[in-house]
Amino acid sequence: MNGSITFSWLENYPDDIRPCLEYPEQPLTAFLDNAAARFPNQVATVFLGRKMTYSMLADSVDRLASALAVLGVKKGDRVALLLPNCPQFIISYFAVLRLGAVVVPVNPLSVERELSEQLQTTDCHVIICQDTRFEKISSIRSEAGLDTCIITGLQDYMPFLSSFYFKKEQRRRGKFLGIPAGRGIVSFMDLLSAKNPVIPKVEINPKEDLAVLQYTGGATGTPKAAMLTHYNLMVNALQVREWFTGYGEGKEIFLGTLPFSHIFGLTVALNFAVNLAATIVLLPKYDAESALLSVQQYGVTFFPGVPSMFVAINSFRYARQYNLSSLRACISGAAALSPEVAKVFEQITGASLVEGYGLTEASPVTHCNLLFGRRKLGSVGIPLPDTECRIVDLETGEREMPVGIAGELVIRGPQVMKGYLNMQQETEDTLRNGWLHTGDIARLDKLGFTYIVDRKKDMIIDGGYNIYPDEIESVLLEMPAVSDVAVVGLPDRYRGEKIKAYIVLREGEMLTKVEVSTYCKERLAAYKIPKLIEFRRELPKDMAGKTLRRMLIEEEKNRPVF
Repeated sequence: MNGSITFSWLENYPDDIRPCLEYPEQPLTAFLDNAAARFPNQVATVFLGRKMTYSMLADSVDRLASALAVLGVKKGDRVALLLPNCPQFIISYFAVLRLGAVVVPVNPLSVERELSEQLQTTDCHVIICQDTRFEKISSIRSEAGLDTCIITGLQDYMPFLSSFYFKKEQRRRGKFLGIPAGRGIVSFMDLLSAKNPVIPKVEINPKEDLAVLQYTGGATGTPKAAMLTHYNLMVNALQVREWFTGYGEGKEIFLGTLPFSHIFGLTVALNFAVNLAATIVLLPKYDAESALLSVQQYGVTFFPGVPSMFVAINSFRYARQYNLSSLRACISGAAALSPEVAKVFEQITGASLVEGYGLTEASPVTHCNLLFGRRKLGSVGIPLPDTECRIVDLETGEREMPVGIAGELVIRGPQVMKGYLNMQQETEDTLRNGWLHTGDIARLDKLGFTYIVDRKKDMIIDGGYNIYPDEIESVLLEMPAVSDVAVVGLPDRYRGEKIKAYIVLREGEMLTKVEVSTYCKERLAAYKIPKLIEFRRELPKDMAGKTLRRMLIEEEKNRPVF
């Protein structure tokens, strides 16, 4: 893009948002370096009451980076992070990047099969892991090729009394805490205790060197690792910063409850926050009461979340009793936001709640409604600075559709990934002639606002998580009694969608819903387990024998409500 562009959506840009920005070619660690240099005494994180300044954070990052280098981590190596939102995630993230190594964020809810596949695909030999998750790792460590496991626990960064009672409760519940003995198992806190850290000098090319390998289903629904460079992620954080005008350096308080293991949380709740030298109030697990208490107690000014988080606050009976006057803006993404949910939330909090859109392959944010200016409920807004979008035909992906006519949404901008790791054909199918083909069906109105109509890809969004029916179906088909299966997402007011599995049994076989759920629990993350199960004689098919998931969804819509 350049200064001569005349796309219709630019007419909606207010005077204080620039359509084109200049981006420094620096590694992502420059965000932290600048924050620590300019605001050393600013609180960087608040974790269950314990605070850490930017100066302390930068020092911890340097210590861990030095220790990782001693362990053999070097430029280009992949380091997995199996951590919830806690100070250790932020320290580990920037320490790995400091060495020119690549972060592989792993969803803490993943089960062993998923973890093993991801670690092997990305060639990870080092993982930084929460102690309560180590049991998962130990069972797959050999097959995954993990040489070094660095262990830490939430109690390591809690205030003393909170840590004491937390450990007591975990022991009562039979949860493992601490550092197990074994070769290649290292204590996170021991690594930070090293004196006089020496960090190898590493040259990083921001536009070429990878910062993060982020897992996504992509347009085809098959899990794959999106290759995101330092430049991709830095650009997107600065685009988001430009969008949220009025937010100043060293002044803001972010609610850090979106999982950093998810690209939305990584960019909007972490990278953007550190770029602003903001305080991040960390919530490792979301619930409405904790979120409201954090806003009141710490004066949170910015709350990025997914629709289910805002629905939970709307439904919390005591929500209006909290002082939420500090909260100015919230952004919702990862799933469709109901206009009614936004309206009620704004009435309760007095803050603006705007819907945005993005995808992992774009680091992720590409669209958003304006905080102060023209906004349209039900729309995901207009493209961010230096971002273009078009609607193209579904057959060829080349013919641009007229205003108001639905087609596939394609995007072009500096935040778009390099491609998928070790998947050349999938990369070529998704990145065509400089455009990212999203797999989402959308339309543009005459003012340039984008409306997501449907998904070209069969993806379910449950509570902000992208879930791919093919993966669940393949697991269910491994059950000896199952001959056919279809998995769909059904509308759900709270979570966006809920998963339903339709199962056809082999002749003479018997199976219960409890048995299906138990089988899934051993092989799938909790959020991927079907909430509803129905046994059927057969599934609707087309002439080629492909299951018609859409017909199943239509059947559900037409079922009488009693």
